[in-house]
Amino acid sequence: MTTVPDLIAYYRLSREKKRGNGHAAQPAWGWSLESQQSAVEALARERCVGILTSYQEIETGKRADRPELAKAIAHAKRARATLVVAKLDRLARNVAFTSALMDSGVDFVACDNPHANRLTIHILAAVAEDEARRISERTKAALQAAKRRGVKLGAARPECRNLTDKARRKGTKASAAVVKQQADEAYVDLRDFFAALRPAFSYQQIADILNLRGERTRYGKPWTDVAVLRACRRLGIGSF
Repeated sequence: MTTVPDLIAYYRLSREKKRGNGHAAQPAWGWSLESQQSAVEALARERCVGILTSYQEIETGKRADRPELAKAIAHAKRARATLVVAKLDRLARNVAFTSALMDSGVDFVACDNPHANRLTIHILAAVAEDEARRISERTKAALQAAKRRGVKLGAARPECRNLTDKARRKGTKASAAVVKQQADEAYVDLRDFFAALRPAFSYQQIADILNLRGERTRYGKPWTDVAVLRACRRLGIGSF
């Protein structure tokens, strides 16, 4: 009879400034400690396993290391337990997390996406690294092009001050058109991503990976297998 490993829980809180002096630990991206604990406890009950212990990380924007994560992974490895997190999406794109997890060899599960595994994390890390490189290249190219056109970067636009209501409404409509255009262009940016995964991954698997990354469709909704299929057709990428 196969024994299901117990869990080592890893919770995250962000340290944010309060009004006045001092700091306080706040929920990480909207998930309070209690919410994370409830999700992990529910998963433990569903799997009929115990929670050996938990580690809490209080994160800051400046700090890259995750000492509590390192402790949680080391403990899970020693105990042959499964590392569990309540919410994966942004954590999956954290270089410190993905590197530590892949190097450790420990199994893990995410309460908000139990289908995710180490292979998913590996793909997310590779995609995030490639995206960061491409974004950096595009940003540099755009800045250089703006300078060549004589644009003074960072300068305030006096013509945008004291706009009338009519002008603001007109600007809002124009902005909406720009947003739609950018949404269309976003699919083009995903062409390489879809093409790289299509030999081995189904539409649903790709949708799961996109949702883990926090991506949304042009309509602001979570990705589905049908949405991925339509995007691939739009980009001229053949079926799997």
